[in-house]
Amino acid sequence: MSASLEFKAKNVDKAVAKACAELKMPKKEIKYEVLSYGSSGIFGLSGTKKAKIRVTLPGNSPVSEPQPETAEMNTEAPPASDAYGRSEATGAMVIDDEDTAAKENSEGQGLYSSPDDCAEIGRLVLQRIVDAITTDAKVSVETNVERLCFNVNGGNAGLLIGKRGQTLDAIHTIVEKAVNKHNQNRIRVLVDIEGYLETRKENLENMALRLAEKSKKIGKPISLGEMNAYDRRTVHIALKDFPEILTRSRGEGPLRKLVIFPKKRSSSRN
Repeated sequence: MSASLEFKAKNVDKAVAKACAELKMPKKEIKYEVLSYGSSGIFGLSGTKKAKIRVTLPGNSPVSEPQPETAEMNTEAPPASDAYGRSEATGAMVIDDEDTAAKENSEGQGLYSSPDDCAEIGRLVLQRIVDAITTDAKVSVETNVERLCFNVNGGNAGLLIGKRGQTLDAIHTIVEKAVNKHNQNRIRVLVDIEGYLETRKENLENMALRLAEKSKKIGKPISLGEMNAYDRRTVHIALKDFPEILTRSRGEGPLRKLVIFPKKRSSSRN
């Protein structure tokens, strides 16, 4: 039975190139099977998976003594490797491309596939998104018992916020998913651009109070339209103590409608 070796790298081409270098064989003579094409995760920062190939060696090919960092030769296809790169069945090492363990962004900051620090994961993902949209914008992080707060300052705030905050909402969704991808306990995340959320909160509160007065006056419900969870919560809190008014969320999905209802007045009997 022919022997085989496994090689891992950022993508299939790099895995093949590494196999050629390790085995000192030209690419046209390499016979390999792609075990995994890999994936870049979210912007290449979270959930990254490397490509993996299995190279079948000719029966008469000389194989040098494996070094500590190289793979042991096996005669059958091993199962998936564990977190340390060992075969779960034999414990043999899988040749890996170490240059994917850490990456450098434009500022020379190390980017890791699976950082333990959730705040750092979110900051790196957010900085990558921001850099793709505008320039000279910096991300800072504040942590408290309730949530991780990411603040963006500089750059073109209008582009980052988008019409009615839609771009900001999309950015928030991506960052939140990146932060919570490998966490059993969900971490609440807040992404703000140049203090926009505080301004939007004040505007929503003023609008909610104005429409509550109108609903109470005309005796009919008024819909505020589709809102994200943060905006709905802002309105609910603003009107929770408002007399003769109820607020309800209706619909499905992240953008549910919020409706203001006037409370029914009990009719008095003579």
